Amino acid sequence: MKEIRIHGRGGQGSVVTAEILAVAAFEDGKFSQAFPYLGGGGDRRGAPVQAFLRIGDAPIRLRSKIHEPDYVIVQDPTLVKEVEVGKGLKPGGILIINSERDPGDLGLPAGIRAVAVPASRIALEVIGRPIMNTALMGAFSAISQEVSLPAVLRAIRVKFPGEVGEKNAQAAQRMYEMLKGKEGA
Repeated sequence: MKEIRIHGRGGQGSVVTAEILAVAAFEDGKFSQAFPYLGGGGDRRGAPVQAFLRIGDAPIRLRSKIHEPDYVIVQDPTLVKEVEVGKGLKPGGILIINSERDPGDLGLPAGIRAVAVPASRIALEVIGRPIMNTALMGAFSAISQEVSLPAVLRAIRVKFPGEVGEKNAQAAQRMYEMLKGKEGA
């Protein structure tokens, strides 16, 4: 079983990210589970929030928060100064962060394998708004190989039908293609 923790701010779609990736995993024939943690004021727009995702080949009976993730997705790089985003990351785990800066310049703890991706830029270019969560889903698919890109695209289109879904699917695909085959991805 793989465990993923998503850090974002209220209103950025962290919970939706976990839900769509869970649907994509199910589309790929896997078991999945997604749930939020909104404690500490996370229900307010802009407040730090966490969402969790588990993906496995067998039914998932565990129902606790994820303390030792295999992957961490960080939607807002300013959270690095407020939250221990890399806390508990398993050895060999990967932190995916929405930033155009070099991961070494972001103030992440030493020893964390991090991949910075320009999700906000891709979202602005493709969607026209800085709603980066679907671009981050494409990044997660490319980097982790835990969910396939076709499953991610189908799940996005189901969640957001019509033009909104098409633009979000394009953002995910563009990010995936940008990262596929790159060193560290």
